[in-house]
Amino acid sequence: TEPVFHDALVSFAERRAIFMKKFMTAVTAVSLSAMMLAGCGKADVQESTVQESTAAETEAATETESETKVYPDEAYLDGINLGDFVELGDYKGVDVTVTKAEVTDEMVDQYIQSVLDSNKNKEEVDRAVKDGDVVDIKYVGKKDGVEFDGGSSDSYELTIGSNTFIDGFEDGVIGMKKDETKELNLTFPEDYSNTDLAGADVVFTVTVNHVYEETDAVLDDAFVAARNIDGVSTVAEYRQYVYDNLMSSAKSQQETELERNVLEAVTANATFKETPEEMVSRYYDRLVKNLTATASMYGIDLETFMSYSYGLAADEYEDELQKSAQSAAEQIMVMQAIAEKEGLTLTDEELQADLESSASEYGYDSVDAYQEAIGDLRGYKEYLMSEKVTKYLIENANVTETEASTEEATEETTETETETTTETATEAE
Repeated sequence: TEPVFHDALVSFAERRAIFMKKFMTAVTAVSLSAMMLAGCGKADVQESTVQESTAAETEAATETESETKVYPDEAYLDGINLGDFVELGDYKGVDVTVTKAEVTDEMVDQYIQSVLDSNKNKEEVDRAVKDGDVVDIKYVGKKDGVEFDGGSSDSYELTIGSNTFIDGFEDGVIGMKKDETKELNLTFPEDYSNTDLAGADVVFTVTVNHVYEETDAVLDDAFVAARNIDGVSTVAEYRQYVYDNLMSSAKSQQETELERNVLEAVTANATFKETPEEMVSRYYDRLVKNLTATASMYGIDLETFMSYSYGLAADEYEDELQKSAQSAAEQIMVMQAIAEKEGLTLTDEELQADLESSASEYGYDSVDAYQEAIGDLRGYKEYLMSEKVTKYLIENANVTETEASTEEATEETTETETETTTETATEAE
């Protein structure tokens, strides 16, 4: 059973669309958030997207979690001699490019249109179902006379023509009326993700509870007022609100891109003699743990998540995660070497000050309670060091902004729209 997907009928394309971010974006985050993925226990600042019910704002989120696995000293920076593993190259004044943070009228229009499309006017009608209608249905799916998991619902709203369900289902509902019941003899696709149903002949007993006709929403002051956004009551104010939040998101993406590009450039300039296997193992375990936690939010296991999200089989994503863990270990060693050379190492006073402010910010009763939740402080200290070094590298980098291509701008706007309409909670780091 896969609760996030509502039922076994949802098409593979629909499931895949739920996860818009590409795999390499996720694994690249290892390099950007090396300390967090290593179990430091502190998530970075996450940017909220435009929310239609409340004003969007930037929030700091934290996730503290003790590592249950005990790693040898060589898995941490203070347990190795850096000179045995890495030799720094150029790291000051590196040349990097980033995409210009820009929001066009077209992007604002696209976002607003997505909101209108998601808030169409719906009116119940007393007639037969036709293409384009929204129907509230009850259905029970059976294979060989036995009801199968995920194939039943007492009340599910389906837009006819959305191709959300397997072939033949929606066509079979067309022409039905309220309270009418009908049996649909259908066959799951041969390549269906659930192997128990792939290619199987099944029977769905469908009852129409309600039939609705939709009309397009109109952008006017009344529509804006219905969004219940503080300080926003007119179309002009709403457009500015959308622009501001899209720009905030664009700047956040630019900052992330800049961090990634600078760190990648500096790491590429370094020479690695070897990488501590224990450290790579630690990063790999953290990656798997974090991705597994993300998958669990959707009610599925890691293998299913990686297959749906990125089209990767177990051996494929394990190989990618291993490469990412290797890169993360190399990158954190480079940052530590720079910290030592430039006097950017973390002091005991800085650590204590951060623990105190974070414990208060995240609602812990005491610093001791926060520290207990973190567990091993070595990873946490590495993360705080990486923040200092990353800031230093960016301040000393030669940064050039480039215009975003039309395709990139469209993808970013579409991603923001998707997050707004499908995600009700921020993802764990």
